[in-house]
Amino acid sequence: MIKVLFVCLGNICRSPLAEAIFNHKVKEDGMQSLFFCDSAGTSDFHIGELPDERTLKCALRYNLPLNHRGRQVNRTDFRDFDYILAMDENNLRVLNNLKSRYGFDEKEVHLMRDFVERSKGQSVPDPYYGGEEGFEEIYQILDEAIENFLKQVKATHHLYA
Repeated sequence: MIKVLFVCLGNICRSPLAEAIFNHKVKEDGMQSLFFCDSAGTSDFHIGELPDERTLKCALRYNLPLNHRGRQVNRTDFRDFDYILAMDENNLRVLNNLKSRYGFDEKEVHLMRDFVERSKGQSVPDPYYGGEEGFEEIYQILDEAIENFLKQVKATHHLYA
């Protein structure tokens, strides 16, 4: 089983939406038994909370089931997940510091938008302090990046729907 973890700051906006998009795509491909996906935050701001109401509305608009409670990244995530994807440079930096502290220096952490050629090195913007349009924007960004990420994972692991 291939395990994927999406990470943002609070685990109530970007990463749970990424988790829902990813799960939807693998289900559409009939590959849900081959993947396990989760999301987490680098902070402890929203542990145990449901996703932001605007995240839930966005997921509903696209018929994406979203059943998640906020949690913080922990040591075992570096051991258990094959792919860890950060939403922005700050979270990437925190994750890289944590992996070193926990003794997982060999674990590669990816920036989410690095899977889209024209947006390599860019962050998925944090929509928390804006309106609902920001959640639509991150949906579009995540949808494309996850599609490309999934194509790469399928090729790497020789998976065909």
